[in-house]
Amino acid sequence: MADGKAGMTSGTEGGGGVPPPLSLDDVDRAIVTALCEDGRLSMRALAARLHISRAGAYVRVQRLEQAGVITGYTARVDPQRYGLGLSAYVYLNIAQPAWRGLLTRLIAIQEVEHASLVSGDTDIVLLVRTRDVATLRELVLNRFQSMPEVQSTQTVLIFDELGHVPPPLGPAAPVPPGAPLSGAVPPGAVPAAGAAGRAPTAAGPTGT
Repeated sequence: MADGKAGMTSGTEGGGGVPPPLSLDDVDRAIVTALCEDGRLSMRALAARLHISRAGAYVRVQRLEQAGVITGYTARVDPQRYGLGLSAYVYLNIAQPAWRGLLTRLIAIQEVEHASLVSGDTDIVLLVRTRDVATLRELVLNRFQSMPEVQSTQTVLIFDELGHVPPPLGPAAPVPPGAPLSGAVPPGAVPAAGAAGRAPTAAGPTGT
């Protein structure tokens, strides 16, 4: 098992195609933290919060997006209120050579919220959300266990969740006026189109 799993991770560790982290300063990190807390912040509100210009905020957000630091904007949904009353972790042991294609199929399943390839005795951990026990049983017994790559499963019910915990990025403290703004628009330069607009979100339009 250990030797097979080492082969499973060789493409994602040790420089196997993973880009190096972007060099971030305190302003970049404050932007990321602020948008993690509220992805619908307008550029005007973001700039005011950090004491930077709207053009500078736009340039920095655009740079973070293009570098893959910010990968998207989304809404956090209460699964209970949405009608998904049962959540569980499902642990899969799989045939080692087949993990890449299997992961692609697993994350395409509507009930699978998150999938991770992990070390240890288990190969893949899934966070799944379903309407009820019958739906969960159907998912595990008739879908996961019917996949030829899956050798065994273990299901652990989630009784309660402690709530959404923001990533450990540090507080989005206001940046003191006059702080150096690498990547800001130089005086007299014309900012990119939309610099006075809003941070793009998937949650709909925001105020100014």
